[in-house]
Amino acid sequence: MLASTRPLIDGPWSLVLSTPHLTIATRESRLALWQAHHMQDLLRARGCQVDILGMTTQGDQILDRSLSKVGGKGLFVKELEVALEEGRADLAVHSLKDVPMDMPPGFELACVMEREDPRDAWVSSRYAKLQDLPLGAVVGTSSLRRTVLLRALRPDLQIEPLRGNLDTRLRKLDEGQYAGIVLAAAGLKRLGMADRIRHIFDVTEMLPAAGQGALGIEIREARGDVRSILAPLAHHTTWLAVAAERAVSRAMGGSCSMPLAAHAVLHGDVLDLHAAWGNPDNTEAPLVRAHSQGEVTTLEEAEALGLSAARQLRAQGAG
Repeated sequence: MLASTRPLIDGPWSLVLSTPHLTIATRESRLALWQAHHMQDLLRARGCQVDILGMTTQGDQILDRSLSKVGGKGLFVKELEVALEEGRADLAVHSLKDVPMDMPPGFELACVMEREDPRDAWVSSRYAKLQDLPLGAVVGTSSLRRTVLLRALRPDLQIEPLRGNLDTRLRKLDEGQYAGIVLAAAGLKRLGMADRIRHIFDVTEMLPAAGQGALGIEIREARGDVRSILAPLAHHTTWLAVAAERAVSRAMGGSCSMPLAAHAVLHGDVLDLHAAWGNPDNTEAPLVRAHSQGEVTTLEEAEALGLSAARQLRAQGAG
């Protein structure tokens, strides 16, 4: 961590304080920059000087193929990790659902922020709800999770790929390429675009992705100084929930090529975890569901609950 100095008291006997100077690596999409500036504001409020390093990732550049066919959501974080490794940045801000379940050697998830709305949102210019669509209507999403969940609700629908940042996806909808699209409610709300949401799916209809709605902060393991600065910003309740969700995904070999959903809610000390898995190649195959519940106060206990849910899924033939 770099540091600048400033005098506490002018004069020959001035005391000098060290001011942490941090650089945040981020993607350059509007939502990613919002997330980085949000973290910048929080760190500045704690007395840090903070710069932002915007970067274009492979995931941002490849828009003509689904992520499951070109390497997964890790394509959104690789360049940011290179910046951390080379010392050009001190931390990287990610949408946690885009962060691979296993961090590369030498990196760690140092902080999980308080979660926004984790649910999926229905966005359409013509139809208030998914149930209002005519038979065979075209719905846009490139998420295998959303694909299998949508087919469970409406097997008649035509699900078509939808790639690009949030603004690009909304533009394609407005051009009439889709009757409606499904997006994360959190992104729309963070960018002040909640008015585009026609309906928010209940989690019993569309179970969210592991980590959806939460921000994860990645650092190099050796950066104990940055870890200490981030510690007060971590949200313990969110971290326990997403630890269980990510454990399900990790145990199932989770990536964006895995049609898997996992969502946990903490009630007091009891964590309630639901998971679902579907077969995107067999439209007639039913969803496989799992439910685990238990007292959880540590990340290890949360992960154990996630492993229990994954075992239930596998016992029913998932994966």
